[in-house]
Amino acid sequence: MTDPAQFEPFLRAYQDMVYTTALRLLGNEAEAEDVSQEVFLKAWSHFPALSKSLSAGGWLKTVTRNLCLNHLQRHRARWTAFSDLSGADGDPASVDIPTAETQTPTVMSAEQRRLLEAALARLPDHQRVPLVLYYFEDLDYAEIAQELGVSLSKVKTDLFRAREALRKKLQPTRADLGF
Repeated sequence: MTDPAQFEPFLRAYQDMVYTTALRLLGNEAEAEDVSQEVFLKAWSHFPALSKSLSAGGWLKTVTRNLCLNHLQRHRARWTAFSDLSGADGDPASVDIPTAETQTPTVMSAEQRRLLEAALARLPDHQRVPLVLYYFEDLDYAEIAQELGVSLSKVKTDLFRAREALRKKLQPTRADLGF
C-alpha cells in the first residue's frame, strides 16, 4: 500500500513536467489535466517501484506521451488525408524552414516561450503531435512514425507543414513592427 505522505513529494516533483508534456501534445488545458491525473493514478499503483527508481521521470514522460497519443486516437478524428492538410486559411504550406540541427541555438525569453506555446496549441493535432515528439521528446522520424502508426513520409510531410504553420503564426505582422 502506498503512503500518501511519501507520494505527495513525488507528485510535486514531477507534476509540471507531466502537465507540460500533455499540454504540448494535446493543445488543450482541460485534456492535459485529465491525462496528467491519469498518469499519476498509474504512478500511484506503481509507486513502490517508482520511488526507488532513478528513471521515474522517464517512465512518467513515456506514460504521459502514450496516454496522450491514445487520447488523440480515441477522442479526436483520425489523421486526415494529405489533401485535407491545408491550414485554416486554405493555403497549404509550401516553404520549408531549417530544422533545429541547422540553426544556432538560442535562449528564449519567457515571452517568446509563451508565444511559442500559444502558437503550438493552435496547430491541428496532425501537425502539433509530430512536432512535439520531434522537438520536445527527441524522437526521430522513424520513432514518430512507429508511435503514431503512420508512414515515414506522412511524418516528414506533417513536420514540414507544422514548421511552416508555426513560422507563419510567429512571424511579426506589419502592425507589430509599427508600419
